[in-house]
Amino acid sequence: MTNQQILDIALTQAAIDSACEPGDFLRAEPVVVTSKPHPNARRYLKLPFFLDLTTYGSNIVASCDERIAPFVRSFIDRPDFYHCFETPALYELNDELAKFGHRIRHMAEYYLPDVDALAQAAERNICPFPVKLLTPPDFAELYLPEWSNALCADRKQLDVLGAAAMDGEKIVGMAACSADGEEMWQIGIDVLPEYRRRGIAKALVTRLACEIIERGKVPFYCAAWSNVKSARCAVASGFRPAWSTITAKPIE
Repeated sequence: MTNQQILDIALTQAAIDSACEPGDFLRAEPVVVTSKPHPNARRYLKLPFFLDLTTYGSNIVASCDERIAPFVRSFIDRPDFYHCFETPALYELNDELAKFGHRIRHMAEYYLPDVDALAQAAERNICPFPVKLLTPPDFAELYLPEWSNALCADRKQLDVLGAAAMDGEKIVGMAACSADGEEMWQIGIDVLPEYRRRGIAKALVTRLACEIIERGKVPFYCAAWSNVKSARCAVASGFRPAWSTITAKPIE
């Protein structure tokens, strides 16, 4: 799988999620479309969006309710569009959303693997503990707070593969992925506090990303913008920033 193939798959999924065309994310001008549900959207999304802003770095694609579309068109139509994801623009956006009973709820950055960086990370990131691959039957007793980033108790049926660092019979770190899209699996990672800063997280994320690609799927990684530790893990594991999103939800 090449970097271009990985990007094409991600753009195709993003177009399904946002009810637009894959090429819309690469345009120089902003794009505003009406959000619609789709059976192949990422499975954790609640569609239609009232407002979702996505940038792959060239522009902003807004997938939204028709009621707020006129405001959004003017809001994102600026040369420095990336400032729409920063204050004070976010305050302006939140004020407009409040008129419709919504506010900004999710803000995140997403990462895709760079195949060359991933190959180098696979050679460099050696886990200090033996690594065991996990499949859904192994997850049954692991839906615990300490593994809440790797596994999702609310969507157990989507958890498909994991990589665990083992200190004897004890799991001390776990990366796992959920089949959030038909072609894209999202990675989450947890390491027990007393075992952190030993390279376990990046070793497990790298190993799992390689396993996902071997299965013909695209791994992706999400981190809150302020989660520097998680972002560093993604980069050290062979991932690179790919897109960012802001999503509004009802105030209640």
